[in-house]
Amino acid sequence: MIIGASRMQHLFRRTAGINVDKSDLKRISDLISDKLHDLLIMAERAAAANGRDVITEADLPLTAGFQRSLQAFRDLNEEIELRPVLERMATYPPLDRTLSAEVEAMLPDLAGALLLIMARSLKVLDPKVENPVSEHFDRLEALLELTL
Repeated sequence: MIIGASRMQHLFRRTAGINVDKSDLKRISDLISDKLHDLLIMAERAAAANGRDVITEADLPLTAGFQRSLQAFRDLNEEIELRPVLERMATYPPLDRTLSAEVEAMLPDLAGALLLIMARSLKVLDPKVENPVSEHFDRLEALLELTL
């Protein structure tokens, strides 16, 4: 998993007051990984359009809302390890461009921001949710596919 099980559960509780079952953790981790990979693919396109072989932070397609979530995650002072994120990204087809050291170092925070976006989106979809079920995650996944 891109983020450890207990860390993921802790972050969902801390950021949105949501209790996530262990049975949902793989789905959440996969969704975070997929969306992170999508961000990198779009960043790769931006780097290519600018004639660069290296993906820089400026290439990342981070909306204002995503940037606020990234800062909110950083403000939590929570650590996500880089190694599991890199290992998970290595399971996808390789990018044609290289990540800059700066972007590589950002990967854990980007994953954390995605987790925060997911947790808070669940609350937007259902303000009363405390223990999400499959239907909540189906809606969340559909929402993220439309927006990220």
